[in-house]
Amino acid sequence: MLPLYLEKLNPNDLKERSEKLHELQRQCRLCPNECMSERERGKTGLCHSNDKVTVSAFSPHFGEEPPLVGSMGSGTIFFTNCNLSCVYCQNYDISQLSAGKEIGSTELAEIMMKLQNRGCHNINLVTPTHFVPQIIDALILAVVKGLEVPIVYNCGGFESLETLKLLEDIIDIYMPDFKYSNNEIGKEYSGINNHWDICKAAIFEMHRQVGDLKVSRRGLAQRGVLIRHLVLPNKIAGSFEILDFIAANISGNSYVNIMDQYHPAYRAGKFSTINRTVNSNEYSKVLCYAKKLGLTRGLEI
Repeated sequence: MLPLYLEKLNPNDLKERSEKLHELQRQCRLCPNECMSERERGKTGLCHSNDKVTVSAFSPHFGEEPPLVGSMGSGTIFFTNCNLSCVYCQNYDISQLSAGKEIGSTELAEIMMKLQNRGCHNINLVTPTHFVPQIIDALILAVVKGLEVPIVYNCGGFESLETLKLLEDIIDIYMPDFKYSNNEIGKEYSGINNHWDICKAAIFEMHRQVGDLKVSRRGLAQRGVLIRHLVLPNKIAGSFEILDFIAANISGNSYVNIMDQYHPAYRAGKFSTINRTVNSNEYSKVLCYAKKLGLTRGLEI
């Protein structure tokens, strides 16, 4: 199976998408924050970024879900900054404190090729939302150089439908976080408005584009949606409601990775409700509920 950007699009199509995405960035509406910052004139948006791509690291990664990792790893590119402001972010030095190196589209394309040449099964764009125009510019250059592995859009789930529709037939695998089932909780812990409503619509659109996760005979992810959900202490995330929505409105065959690795980081100590790890009973209840709904793909992780 060819990646979508080779199967569906030609260089002119990609260039047209890039132009439309750059237009969204000029007074920035790339994400639902719609901060209207003139990022292409050097201003920074709510994501703390202008239009210059900043990358903190890139490498084959073996800590992702098995269908992404395979035998040679997922080719991760960690982008600096984020359109969320999660108070408990475990990578806060990258997402909130802007640790990273500024690069151009040509260098970003070279990174993609280096990862493919090292045998990585995909290019895994980690927190890409605020740099989507520049990523597509780099993809255009990388395709000419021979890029031919799937593209993974590894995001926080807080995505604009307008931006997602411009990514149709480019992104092979969407990997969103589904964080909360309550808008007020999203505001308190991630500094964003309408998370529940926006995330539901975004994941629905992702699934419309690429469907349930499809894997090859070798067990490698080729296309589809892989949803991540981090269980938080004291039922803060609203895990049951999230799983109900996925089963009823996305697909009963959805691949959902229910994660238990939460620990207080960054500013979490200031919030008594999340200032501890998740206990085994809390996590087990969420797993059992997922199984009850038939959402068993991904539970082997």
